[in-house]
Amino acid sequence: MFKKILIANRGEIACRVIRTARAMGISTVAVYSDVDLDGLHVQMADEAVHIGAAPAVESYLRGDRIIAACHETGAEAVHPGYGFLSENADFRKALEGENIVFIGPPAEAITAMGDKMTSKRIAAEAGVNIIPGFDGIIEGVEHAVRVAADIGYPVMLKASAGGGGKGMRVARNEEECRQGFDRATSEARSSFGDDRMLIEKFIDRPRHIEIQIMADSHGKILYLGERECSLQRRHQKVIEEAPSPFIDESTRRAMGEQAVKLARAVNYTSAGTVEFIVDPERNFYFLEMNTRLQVEHPVTEMVTDLDLVELMLQVAAGEPLPLSQDEVRLTGWAMESRIYAEDPIRDFLPSIGRLVRYQPPDNEPDRVRVDTGVFEGGEISMYYDPMIAKLITWGSDRDQAIVCMQEALDEYLIEGVQHNISFLGALMSHPKFKKGALHTGFIAEEFPKGFREADVVEETPILPIVVASIMHRLYMDRAARISGQLAGYERRVLDDWVVVTTEEEFRVLVKPFQADCGYRVDCRGEHFGVMTDWSFCQDIMRATINGQRLAFKVRRHGLGYRIEHRGKTTRAQVYTPRAAELHRLMPRKILEDQSKFLLAPMPGLLVQLKVKEGQGVKAGQELAIVEAMKMENVLKAEVDGTVARITCKRGDSLNVEQVILEFE
Repeated sequence: MFKKILIANRGEIACRVIRTARAMGISTVAVYSDVDLDGLHVQMADEAVHIGAAPAVESYLRGDRIIAACHETGAEAVHPGYGFLSENADFRKALEGENIVFIGPPAEAITAMGDKMTSKRIAAEAGVNIIPGFDGIIEGVEHAVRVAADIGYPVMLKASAGGGGKGMRVARNEEECRQGFDRATSEARSSFGDDRMLIEKFIDRPRHIEIQIMADSHGKILYLGERECSLQRRHQKVIEEAPSPFIDESTRRAMGEQAVKLARAVNYTSAGTVEFIVDPERNFYFLEMNTRLQVEHPVTEMVTDLDLVELMLQVAAGEPLPLSQDEVRLTGWAMESRIYAEDPIRDFLPSIGRLVRYQPPDNEPDRVRVDTGVFEGGEISMYYDPMIAKLITWGSDRDQAIVCMQEALDEYLIEGVQHNISFLGALMSHPKFKKGALHTGFIAEEFPKGFREADVVEETPILPIVVASIMHRLYMDRAARISGQLAGYERRVLDDWVVVTTEEEFRVLVKPFQADCGYRVDCRGEHFGVMTDWSFCQDIMRATINGQRLAFKVRRHGLGYRIEHRGKTTRAQVYTPRAAELHRLMPRKILEDQSKFLLAPMPGLLVQLKVKEGQGVKAGQELAIVEAMKMENVLKAEVDGTVARITCKRGDSLNVEQVILEFE
């Protein structure tokens, strides 16, 4: 086994590899760019080497600097994680030339599976089901239109060298094909330096299900069950689970055996994932093979009780896999939620900045796992993927795994950047998700106008009202103790309150029923027994309400309270009955009208302006394109109007909410 390895990556995956290596007694070397000097992976590793400036092309994509770091530190092998150089065959060959082991598959397998056209041909020859499509290079937009018409709409346009949702568009007619081809090729050129495109039949309402494989250099190839990855937004996975609620044992076996055939056809070793599209009748078709560790690998680890990184290290060291296919067992159910620095309310735009508060739920080896590469006080940079962490939960069955995830999300505290925890909570509470009625268009279908907190399905909407009333009672009790110096001060604390939200009012009665931490709340004919040891400095209230253990993110603002629970944020004011009457008479503040401005929704680069001053525009018309974190974001007109003034030019770096243009 290796004595020292270098991790050619950053963030949570670098930290995750370091944890396994440390458990195996292997020393680790981290690499870092200028902005990652204080990164968690740098702090965790035994050694760290600076490899360049913040942009990935000047640091994490510089294979020569990573090789130099190996020589400098004596690292015998490199684990690439995922992204960056993990699927770069030239890097793999360069390591071999320096007698450094690449902890991953052979260069030939990376090359064969890295090109979607080549991989599709090899899959067909190996007896793997493939999607109907055009097996060749698309020579421009007109060729794309002809090919799409021959295949039959809808079709999928995607970059041959693509991945991670970049360079992909669905076209349902000729106009969408033309527009989508331009956008997809532009993204592919920017992200991969390769704008070759392929076109294939788009299967409506499919599931995205993938098979985890592991292969050694002694001829043994195992499949480790499947992962359901159908919950996606713009082709980016949001929630994954293992096993799939849709796949039966015979389909699992058939998919696994085909995945093994494909791996054997390219002499594969190490961890890999064969991805399939599955239609409502459980017909499955090869999509692509990822020749690396997947972001969602923890759910497989949770249900198989295997450490995939450990197996990768063993295989790379020439050792045989320590188990047979018959010994692979799937136990229980696992869920993974990707915690991102993005704003769901503003069309999931990336958010950057300092993590003023960062408090993940506690790791519980059998139930809750948090894979992260950040820490409180650290920064989310504009240079890399905005993932904050992966939250993984396990249950004896799917329902228990969901409940565990809901509880963990309720305890996940992040402040300083926008994040998607509310959206994840909404998905977990969605009735169709709970039933397992999933497909890759689920999010677009269920949230057609984007995510709004009003979309959250509240199982018990009165609970935040109960929490607000308990918090207010605790604050009033404290105020009475501070100001009242005579015995019997408790009797001067009112029991009768009115909780006012933006939508309605709730009359509540709050009375202590057990010394120190017990209260009874009566509201609208319901009775709630509440036990909590919450104190005023805590941002998480853990309470037992009618026998159920729950958690709420809480904050006080004056006499107001903000309570977050299961994806819903409730803002409440608590008044005496008389104060509530007067509150109803208060005028409401009118928000400033900003509809006459096109504002930058996130920090980024203005790559294109599609209008001129004095030009009339229609609602839905494209106005500008802003690139952020390697993704192109198209800004469109919300209403008809005329461009009065343009305040930015192509190539400008934009701040969030910077005015790009004004309308008359």
